[in-house]
Amino acid sequence: MTGRRRPFPRPFPPATASAVACAAAVASLVTGCGALPWASGDSGDKSPVTVMTWAPEGTKATNMPGMPAMAQAYARWVNSRGGLAGHPLTILTCNERNDSVAAARCAQRAVDEGAVAVVGSYSQFGRSFISPLEAKGIPFIGGYGASDEEFASPLSYPVNGGQASLLAGNGRQLAAACKRVALVRPDTLQGDRMPELLNSGLESGGRDPAKDIRAPEDGTDYADAVTRALDGVRAATAGRTAAGGCVTASLGDHTDAFFDSFRRLRDDRAKVRISSVQGSVDQSLVNRTGGRSGPLEGAYLTGWYPVASDARWKPMRKVITDFAFGDNRIDPADQGVQTTWIAYTALHALVRQLDDEGVEDITSHALQTALDRGGRAIDTGGLTPKLRWRAADMLAVRDFPRIVNAMVTYQTVRDGRVVAAQDGFVNVTTTLERRRTGG
Repeated sequence: MTGRRRPFPRPFPPATASAVACAAAVASLVTGCGALPWASGDSGDKSPVTVMTWAPEGTKATNMPGMPAMAQAYARWVNSRGGLAGHPLTILTCNERNDSVAAARCAQRAVDEGAVAVVGSYSQFGRSFISPLEAKGIPFIGGYGASDEEFASPLSYPVNGGQASLLAGNGRQLAAACKRVALVRPDTLQGDRMPELLNSGLESGGRDPAKDIRAPEDGTDYADAVTRALDGVRAATAGRTAAGGCVTASLGDHTDAFFDSFRRLRDDRAKVRISSVQGSVDQSLVNRTGGRSGPLEGAYLTGWYPVASDARWKPMRKVITDFAFGDNRIDPADQGVQTTWIAYTALHALVRQLDDEGVEDITSHALQTALDRGGRAIDTGGLTPKLRWRAADMLAVRDFPRIVNAMVTYQTVRDGRVVAAQDGFVNVTTTLERRRTGG
């Protein structure tokens, strides 16, 4: 949480015996050990690369089932082409359950089953999962960015700026049009950080801090939060527009419940502009809440990546079409799915680099060395800036020293579709570096 770099032992060679035995023991697509070995005959005699992807599924809070599903589809695709530079890719998956104990168990299972990296995963419980990985020197590549430890641990290699960049970017986006802002956020430790980050963006645009509206993370009716938010932006009178009033909500999977409550109450209050961040709002939510006639029409959104309809996502969509086999857990517009694709793109590039250098055994230590050295910047096809994680690439952001990419995109809902509000990326590095912290 403090961003202080912690010493840790150099990794030991991974014990892959259990993962290999599991892969060999079954011929079905889904193995008893939770792995999906999709080696092709083109892989030759190169050793397999075993990695893990975890995410919460079936919980009452935020769920990210598309992340392990995307990892599995990626493995099918890459192994149909000969693997990662000839190395068969084996995926271990784990249900993190939005629980600190389960997160630690997932990390320990990655250690026990010989994973050389954890890739494209989601967990709010960084303190629980990062220690087992650090103890064995297992890199955490391209996590979703839901925990502070992902931006502090020397074994973490984020591909985006996490919640920090989204909220700072959302604040800057709102500052251009909003005189008063209310932030509805979960009443959790992670939620407690949100006002400070959003306010950094608002204040960079000369606006006052947002009204902080705490709400239950797993609520089903947010009428009280809606009322407090509308009161906070002076939207008390029905039949008129509250000029300059904006409400932004970031409640993960329960943002839809908030906007359902908002829809039911909006006729009794003045009209305000609404906003959120990608990950809380996506195209599927816009569709479920009424499309162009729903409450999200005209909403401001901030994301890490280009909109889902952008041509740069075409390779991912092709893999989903050809190798997901209709798995309805995978939504190409979901930022968890998108982050997983980018994280595995980075892993693929790293293994290629090591192969070019004549490294035959892809270990956690070899990956960590390549990541820290940053020999070649990783090209993600324009979905992010080119990525490196050398010390020189780390941004000077308090509490988040591992951020190397503070770019965001501004989006909006127009005619029921999530579209780009402006071209290109917006760099919020300066906003984050200059933010005020604490009370």
